[in-house]
Order: sequence, then C-alpha cells, then structure tokens
Amino acid sequence: MVKFDNIRLNIMKNLLTILLALFFFGTTSRAQDIPAFPKAETFSQKKQEPDKEKLAAEYFRNRDYEKAVVLYEQLFDEKESYFFYNYYLFCLIELQQYKQALKAVNKMQKSDRSRIRYDVDQGYIYSLSGDQEKATRLFDDALKNVPQVAGQIRDLANAFNYRGLTDYAIKTYLKGRELFPDQTFHLDLAGIYQRLGQYEEMVNEYLDLLDTDLSKIEIVKSRLQTALESDEEGTKNEILRRELLRRIQRTPDKTHYSEIVIWHSVQQRDFDRALLQAKSLDKRLQEQGSRVYELASLCISNEYYDVAIDAYNYLLEKGERSPFYLDSRIGLLNAKYLKVINRYDYTKADLLDLENEYHKALEEFGYNSSTVTIMRYMAHLQAFYLYNTNYATELLEKAVEMPSINANMKAESKIELADVLLFSGKVWDATLLYSQVDYDFKHDPIGHLAKFKNAKLSYYIGEFGWAKAQLDVLKAATSKLIANDAMELSLLISDNIDLDSTYTALGIFSRADLLIYRNDFDKALITLDSIQMLSLWHSLNDDVIYKKAGIMLRKGKFDQADSLYASIVSMYPQDLLADDALWHRAQLHENHFGDIVTAKELYEKILFDYPGSLYTVEARKRFRNLRGDMTN
Repeated sequence: MVKFDNIRLNIMKNLLTILLALFFFGTTSRAQDIPAFPKAETFSQKKQEPDKEKLAAEYFRNRDYEKAVVLYEQLFDEKESYFFYNYYLFCLIELQQYKQALKAVNKMQKSDRSRIRYDVDQGYIYSLSGDQEKATRLFDDALKNVPQVAGQIRDLANAFNYRGLTDYAIKTYLKGRELFPDQTFHLDLAGIYQRLGQYEEMVNEYLDLLDTDLSKIEIVKSRLQTALESDEEGTKNEILRRELLRRIQRTPDKTHYSEIVIWHSVQQRDFDRALLQAKSLDKRLQEQGSRVYELASLCISNEYYDVAIDAYNYLLEKGERSPFYLDSRIGLLNAKYLKVINRYDYTKADLLDLENEYHKALEEFGYNSSTVTIMRYMAHLQAFYLYNTNYATELLEKAVEMPSINANMKAESKIELADVLLFSGKVWDATLLYSQVDYDFKHDPIGHLAKFKNAKLSYYIGEFGWAKAQLDVLKAATSKLIANDAMELSLLISDNIDLDSTYTALGIFSRADLLIYRNDFDKALITLDSIQMLSLWHSLNDDVIYKKAGIMLRKGKFDQADSLYASIVSMYPQDLLADDALWHRAQLHENHFGDIVTAKELYEKILFDYPGSLYTVEARKRFRNLRGDMTN
C-alpha cells in the first residue's frame, strides 16, 4: 500500500514550486515534461481572445486558482493540448475539485490513448480524494501494462517521478531494462537514486553504464562531479572510491575503472593514488608514459612535488629512448627546485646540490634549443638564490641569441632575463625587455605576463598611475591567473590612496615589496615598519603584517611568522588575507611544529569560517587526514 498521507502535502508543494518555476523560466513545452507557461505572443495567431492565455498565466502566478481554472477550462476545451491540460489539472487539484479533475483525465485518455501516463494522474487524484486502494491498483496496472516501446517506459517513469512516486519510477525503469536490454536507463536511475540519497545505487548505475558504453565516460565524469560537489563528510566520495577499487580487483581487465580512479583521485587531490593507477595503466596499455607525464605536470601545478618527482623518475627508468626522457629530466629538475625553495628551511647545501644537477644535465645534453628550459631554470637558481647574477645574465643572453630557438622560448628567456636585471637593480633594461615581449605577443598569454611584470615594475618604483592603467587592461586577460593578479594589484593601488590624495604609504610599501623581490629582507622589514610610523592606523596595516609574516617564513623564523599570521586573523577576520593567514598557520603547525591538534583546528576554521576560500578543498582533505579518516 502506498503511503500517500505522508507525502501528499510535500507533493502538492513540490508541484506548485515546479509549475511556478517553469512559468518564470519559460521552459519550452515537451511531450513528456510539464511545459512552462508561455508568453502571450507565443499564441498570437489566435484571433478570438488574444489575452486569455496571458490572463490565465497571471492568475496562476498569483495563485488565484479560482479565476485561473475558469480560463484554463476554456483553453483546454478549445485545444485539448497537454500543455493546457497540465495547468487546468493543477488548478482543479489545488481547489480539491477531484471529480472535475477525473473528467479532465478521462478526456485526455480518450484523445491520446497511446500514453499510459494518464493512469498515473488518475491514480494520483484517487489518492488525494482518499481512495488509496484504487490508486495503488491503477499504479500497478500502469506498470504491468506499459506498452513495449522504450519511449513509453521513460514517459511512464517521468509521470511517476512528477507525482513524487519514485519507487514506481524505479520499478518502471527496471522493467524497461528487462524489456529492452539495449535501453539500460542507467542515467535515469542514477539521477533518481541521487535525489533519494541512495548513493551506492547511484554509483553502481554510473559505473554499470561504462561497462556497456564507454563513449559515455565524459558524461559520467560530469554527473559524478556534480553529485560529489556537496559532500562535506566525504560519504559519497568514499562510496565511489570503495566501489571502484572493488571492481578493479574483480575485473582488472576493465581499464576504464582505473581511468575513473585517476580522475577521481585528482578531483580529491589524492595524487599518490592517481599516480599508482596511472603507472598501472601505463604498464598494462604500454602507453610509453604519456598518462604519467601529464599527471606529473598536474602535480607540479598543485605543489605535490614529491609525487611529481616519483612520476618523473618512473619515466626516466624507461631509458633514453623514451619519448619523454628529456622532458622528464627537465621536469625532475623543476620539481626538485620547487620542493627546495618552497620549504623555507632549505640550506646552502640544498642549493648547491641543485646547481650540480643542473650542470650535469647541461653537460649531458649541451647548450641548444632543446635545453633552453634547463638554462632558464639554472639562471633563476643562480640569480635569486646563489646571487650570481652575472653568470645568470650570460646564460640567458646565450639562450636569447640562440638562432634555432623558437619565438615563445625566446620570449620566455627574455622575461627571465628581465627578472634577473630587475633583481640586480637594472630597472630600465628590465622594462625594455618586458616591453619587447609585450609588443611582440600583444594577444598571447606570454605577452600578458610581460605586460603584468612591467606594470609591477612601475608599481615597485612608485609610478602608480601608469601601473594601474596597465593592470586595468590586464583584467580582461585570457589567463585567469594573470587577470586575478592584475585585479589584486590594481585594487591595492586604488584602495590605498592617502587622505591628501597622495601615495606616501603605498610608495613605502612598494619599495619594501621590491626589497623582498631582491631577497633583501632586513631592509624590507625596516621599510615596512616606517609605514606604521606615519599613522597609528592605515589601510595597509594588514598587508604590512602579511608581508612581514612572509619574510619571517623566508628567513626560517616560523614562530614569529605564526604569531604575525595569527594577528591578521584576530585583527582583520573579514579581510581578504584572513583565510590565507589561516592556511599558512595550519601548514606551519602541521609541517614544522608537528602540532597536529592545532593544525586540525585551523583547517576546520577555514572550512567553517571561510567556506568560499580557495583553500577549502585542500583544507578539508588535510583535516580528514589529521582526523584519521580512512584513506586506503
């Protein structure tokens, strides 16, 4: 027996909401769906009463069903269309005119005998009027007598769904699966199971679909991504992960399960698991490392340097004949470099070890167009960390003047050379190189990068008007990262003009920024302190504290950095820098202090106090790991 009493009120509310939503959004009428209410001009060909439909729609929108039902009855009598039937029936049900509603259903049944969905409407009306036994019989008969036409299966299931009878909708699709083995209805069933919160069934339907039609893999990924977005406790993600691993063990020959595991692991930023599956697929499918190489690059961009190093070493083990051998050597050097400089506690010995590896690579491959990237990395290491700017400049000039180098690599080398010249104090030489690349690549991301660096150079030397003009242009850059950086720096300039319409404090702040760029941290700290001497309060104060904290990180003074970040959160909790400060504190307590309890609290604070933060996904993962959630 269907429990109509418990769901009747909710169904009526849902029906009203759906119909009103359809009216507002103007959804086009479809044969199997409830159509949206049209604009009056849609039916402008009607000559007799051109405003009847518009007036009916107005009454319906205002929930004046007594007036709306009169007009819809007339429209239904005139046209007997499914469109007007729906609105007429809804008004009758709202007014509890069940006998009249049954007459409307019977009329549609006679004019459209091929559609069994009207039996569902009839049963629904009986359930509302209290005859639940008759309603159940009609529903069962509709399910039993559904025509052996695939379209009718979906039509009947939609009718049940619309009336809130999801159990019958599921039974309809399952029967359709028996009648039409080639029409499995996996996507339809998965959608219902998701709405019901039956996530294991949802996952199985999606994965079963891939067993029969691999061309739907991107659709499945898209649907799963949507389903997994709201998963605060990780329940749905864990169900998917567990089911995928079970299927891989049971049917290792079905490689699409491993592909989904890689995709899901990347979505969850679980790059260790992703690499494990990528290696397995690479060996099984003899892909020569293409999948692993792509994943390594993704690990670099997400700052998972150890996983990237593991991936590149795997590729290098394939030998010099591997198509990814040279690229993997370059990638490995970059991953090791980034791992060292992002630790903040690296030593001179670490830097010298890196320098030695760069030298070995250049000795092995030579100075040519294939090794320009290695030359560029080596120059950056020499200038910014070993302070050998002369050698870095010579290396980059050699790269720029190389006759066989392509235009993009030459532009990248010019930008790096300009960075080194700015670092060593040759501002005008640097701006000339940035301008050259900007001019040569006006509509290319590398040109946008050069323009941004030139704008930042202008900011460093206090030319704020010119800098802001260039930054405002870059807000529309195709590169989202450059556009965001440009907007951030532009806002910093516009938000920190002094009361006398000057940029005194910002001028000091930008000079400190340039000193930080040149790794002159002690002078930068003194310069930042002078801003607070101008006034007890300034709009730059939170930025000053944040810069100081970053300097302390670079100097390896982690206690002081933590204290400064904590002051930002306490003094400026609504500021844009608050979640950044929290993230840095959490990282410090997890990775440097070994204080897991505090780290967990800080990650949790990001989740609850700053749910829109860019750090939310990673904070959730790290919080769960520290909490001891199952990860295998």
